[in-house]
Amino acid sequence: MSDDDRRLIAGRYRLAERLGAGAMGEVWKGEDERLNRTVALKQLHLRTALDAAGAGDLRARAMREGRIAARLMHPNAIAIFDVVEEEGYPWLVMEYLPSTSLADLLATRGSLPPAEVAEIGRQVAEALAAAHRSGIIHRDVKPANVLLADNGVAKISDFGISRAAGDVTLTATGLVAGTPAYFAPEVARGSDADERSDVFSLGSTLYHAVEGNPPFGRPDNAIALLHRVSQGEIDPPRHAGPLTPVLLRLLHPDPDERPGMTEAGQALAAVATGTTAAPAAPAPAADPRRRRLAAVVVAALLVLAVLGAGLWFLLSGDDQQAGGDTPRPSVPATSAPTNPATSAEDTTTTTSSPPPGTSSPTPTPTPQGNPDEQRMAAVRDYYALLPGNLEAAYARLSDRFKSTRSPSFDDYAAFWGQMSSVQVTNLSPAGGNAVTATITYTYASGGTTTEQHIYTLVDQNGQWAIDSQAS
Repeated sequence: MSDDDRRLIAGRYRLAERLGAGAMGEVWKGEDERLNRTVALKQLHLRTALDAAGAGDLRARAMREGRIAARLMHPNAIAIFDVVEEEGYPWLVMEYLPSTSLADLLATRGSLPPAEVAEIGRQVAEALAAAHRSGIIHRDVKPANVLLADNGVAKISDFGISRAAGDVTLTATGLVAGTPAYFAPEVARGSDADERSDVFSLGSTLYHAVEGNPPFGRPDNAIALLHRVSQGEIDPPRHAGPLTPVLLRLLHPDPDERPGMTEAGQALAAVATGTTAAPAAPAPAADPRRRRLAAVVVAALLVLAVLGAGLWFLLSGDDQQAGGDTPRPSVPATSAPTNPATSAEDTTTTTSSPPPGTSSPTPTPTPQGNPDEQRMAAVRDYYALLPGNLEAAYARLSDRFKSTRSPSFDDYAAFWGQMSSVQVTNLSPAGGNAVTATITYTYASGGTTTEQHIYTLVDQNGQWAIDSQAS
């Protein structure tokens, strides 16, 4: 290394060796001669600036980056110590971590086991959750920015294009923030990145780690890639095993359907540790209103029942006093008896793949009485068909559900092909046409995952069909 390469930056930081380079700049290993510690220094490029004003914007961006990133102190995030300027170039002084990037590891190994990927994801999610709580959005979560130390610690790096809520965005330089292969669909369509798009990018990163490729493939044409990303057209995961349900939630095309980063970390921790029951997802914001509405409806029905009973008592008493012996009205022959399996107190249904040579289990007939019971039975009967009778189960999904969650039967079959059984418990009305249920998936490769969902149903050709699923 030449003396020039060993030069002193800002009178304090001595360059040691060049570690790598990217679109935003070069990274060096160095020594902080004042504090006698090893650091990493990132020199930001100015070549994208066409004039002095552009260069000034980049310098302002560097100062802004340091100001934002300095807010975050987390054991799973690379810390930024200082921002300095040397010969007109801005430099970031960062924590140095002897490590390998997830991108380099994948280049060597191809892919990683689901549990290992989940543990990496848990650590990164916890750091990003802390960033979000501080008002910081990363905007470029990708394998190259996940650093893996020999002791098993994972750290998210390069908050170089991060943005704090309320901070001014610098656009004069024309810089493109982020890596398209890991963009969230709404970002590819031109929307601003936010916490939800960080969740999607984390899902894309973990998908790549477990599947060996990004979720949108590797098209040579950048425009074709952006189009696929904007449509949310991910390739169904085939090697993720127990990580699959979590990945599908992180990669949901609708930002509002994705979990928050804290919840994502909890779900990843459950997969990493082999916990049979992943943390239950909180109900959507509208759910409390549904439950209050359901409580009002139940109270009204109870009042009507009491009034009806009193009226019947008065009328039957008058008949007896008049010497009449008119019998009580019988239940119409078309009404089905109440099925005890549909009550909230006893709603367990277990299904499994039928033995070779046998037919799939026949779902219990849908009750013809209470609409809540009909809808609960529809959800129960849907899962009774799985995973043995995919065609019949797919027909019980609305066209809207298919277009948003399983656009092709092959995608649907690929997901359920990983399962050996599915269990439905805790069925309960949620107001309107909604039903809540706890679903436990058992994978053919071993392991289970438990999730809580809210299903909205619609009448499709005289039969209740599942129209949406939320966690």
